[in-house]
Amino acid sequence: MDTQTALNAFAALAHDSRLSIIRLLIKAGPEGLSAGVIGQHLNIMASALSFHLNYLAQCKLISAQHQGRRIIYAACFNIMTELIQFLSENCCEGKECSLVDSSALIMCSQEPRS
Repeated sequence: MDTQTALNAFAALAHDSRLSIIRLLIKAGPEGLSAGVIGQHLNIMASALSFHLNYLAQCKLISAQHQGRRIIYAACFNIMTELIQFLSENCCEGKECSLVDSSALIMCSQEPRS
């Protein structure tokens, strides 16, 4: 991950609604949630939710899959893993280190089913 991509991701996450959306979608796992369910859980108005979902999708932090008339949003675990790897790239000055273990995210790196 390059620096500009990381900065865009952090900028997207630097808003309480978007951070709440990402946390909810991570909790939901690769199956994701519909916009309606996200809005109900987080009590976000539809117009604001649409803006935040589009912003997160532009930064590639979430994906959107059409399922009939609904759109299912899911966290992009592979991008989250890359972001963690970007932050920990030079951990312990390159020495072997047990502090950095993103395997939990990698294990959940499936994309939502269509």
